[in-house]
Amino acid sequence: MSFFTQPFYLLVVVLAGWINRNQQAVIDYLIEENRVLKDQLEGRRLRFTDEQRIRLAVKDKAVGRRLLKEIETIVTPDTLLVWHRRLIKKNLKIYVPVFAPYAIPPSLAIV
Repeated sequence: MSFFTQPFYLLVVVLAGWINRNQQAVIDYLIEENRVLKDQLEGRRLRFTDEQRIRLAVKDKAVGRRLLKEIETIVTPDTLLVWHRRLIKKNLKIYVPVFAPYAIPPSLAIV
């Protein structure tokens, strides 16, 4: 390495470590906040709107079930998986039309 690139690499490593430490502090705070909120619920059932279920299901897929089992969540990973499957099924019904075997799809019809 040249003389000028070494300080740059050191600066990048220090900056990355600082950012990682700040992000970890935010994650730790949010996990603890979830624990407190879950304790306040005391077994009461939460009601979610469809929009909230969709948002949680999408984030669940990005994080993964294995990691979600390790942290405190207000919804179990199994419930999130069910919501995600329903979301996919609902989207398939909306975006993929099913035609009768004898019907010609509109895109293939001759006008």
